[in-house]
Amino acid sequence: MNVVDFVMIMSTLDYDEWIIQILELLDLSLLANLVLLVAFSGYENFVSKIDVAQDHVDRPSWMGSLDFSGLKLKIIGSIVAISLVELLQDFLHAGSLDPHMEFWRIALHLTFVFTGLVFAGMEVLADKRHEGGDLD
Repeated sequence: MNVVDFVMIMSTLDYDEWIIQILELLDLSLLANLVLLVAFSGYENFVSKIDVAQDHVDRPSWMGSLDFSGLKLKIIGSIVAISLVELLQDFLHAGSLDPHMEFWRIALHLTFVFTGLVFAGMEVLADKRHEGGDLD
């Protein structure tokens, strides 16, 4: 469902269906942002710099300054957010939950969160090491 379809039917939906549709649109938005981020950052990191609209106010702040480690953190952050949206949708469909499947979805989400924390911690350690600071 896209935004236009949602606007056309939003007056006929009850609250739970309305929230689920909003979560689906949020999920699509996060996924689209992730694809754009990876495409542009990958191009800039591995092919060539994108110098179009260098000083324009609408140019994203991360463009041209996001290195590979920053890209990893943004990707894992997006994956955690997408996973959380999926869990929220599952809990809104509480009547049709399979407990075994939900256990694995929650475990996977927690794995994504833990992985993000490990990546962030490694980045802090790498920054300290590059600055010549102590690791204490």
